Amino acid sequence: MLLLNSHRARNALTCRRKPTTRPPPLTPFLDPDPKHAAEDLWVFGYGSLMWRPGFEYRERVEARLAGAHRALCVYSFVHRGTPERPGLVLGLDQGGACNGIAFRVPAADRTKTIAYLRTREQVTMVYREVVRRVALKGEPAQTVPALCYVVDRGHTQYAGRLPLDAQLHHIRQGHGQSGPNRDYVLATVTAMEGLGIRESDLHLLAERLKSAA
Repeated sequence: MLLLNSHRARNALTCRRKPTTRPPPLTPFLDPDPKHAAEDLWVFGYGSLMWRPGFEYRERVEARLAGAHRALCVYSFVHRGTPERPGLVLGLDQGGACNGIAFRVPAADRTKTIAYLRTREQVTMVYREVVRRVALKGEPAQTVPALCYVVDRGHTQYAGRLPLDAQLHHIRQGHGQSGPNRDYVLATVTAMEGLGIRESDLHLLAERLKSAA
């Protein structure tokens, strides 16, 4: 009888210590700009977002961001390359200024647009999601807080400023889930030209890519 009771006690203890199988609570959605969470969302595009935003918007305006510049400074492990054969894509790096496109998204679509952008831009967390003021082109002059994706200089995919030949090597070899790296660079340069933007390094790169086709 004593043995039986002891056995039952051990079983009861085991049951009490059994780990829960319930899933952990979902992380709540955090808006990058809580102060304006009930308002329309502005998104600043400087690379593929200029020609393939992938979300619905109400307004598309040329804009300028001060304090960061467009640079091919991110090794691509997913969209335009792989870890074994990295491509090279654009990031906002510190210093200078960048001309691009600001998209105004209706407040009703704010949450789903941010979720979409996080899925697209934050696959490997190489970008920092920040809100910066951008100047919209037009009269009267207006600045708005816009969601921007700035490169994380401490991330393993930060390439820094590579020589032209090294950039060409990665772009020519790069092919990822979103297609060839070459197509990405040429489409971005075409979008820039449509806005009257000319950046000597990127245009020289594009010319070299076209000449090798």
